[in-house]
Amino acid sequence: MKKTEEKAVEHMEQEKPAQELREYIPVTDIYEKDDGILIRCDMPGVPQDRVDIRLDHNELEITGTQAAGKPDGMDLLSGEYGTGIFRRKFSVPQQIDRDKIVARLHNGVLNLELPKAEQAKPRKIEITAGG
Repeated sequence: MKKTEEKAVEHMEQEKPAQELREYIPVTDIYEKDDGILIRCDMPGVPQDRVDIRLDHNELEITGTQAAGKPDGMDLLSGEYGTGIFRRKFSVPQQIDRDKIVARLHNGVLNLELPKAEQAKPRKIEITAGG
């Protein structure tokens, strides 16, 4: 592809509305322990201000839009990496403490901690003697 054609393609990608961007399903690992659930999603190229996390009833939706563009002062010679939107939906148990959810994005990995509400945590039932 000629340099001018590559610049035109790059310019078009930067102007694409969100509904025209390629949609990716982020690779995700889900872990559970007694006090909560950890969801870890790979979202390369997504800056923190372009991540949207919504919890509606028991449906969790994670959306992240990659930042389009090229490094300052550089021209694209060959482009194989397409920008797009990462989107994933999950069903989560109702026993999540919604006020204590924590999200962290570091090096393209989103860690979402969903703590369980106190009544959902396992507990040991003590047996008393007598009748």
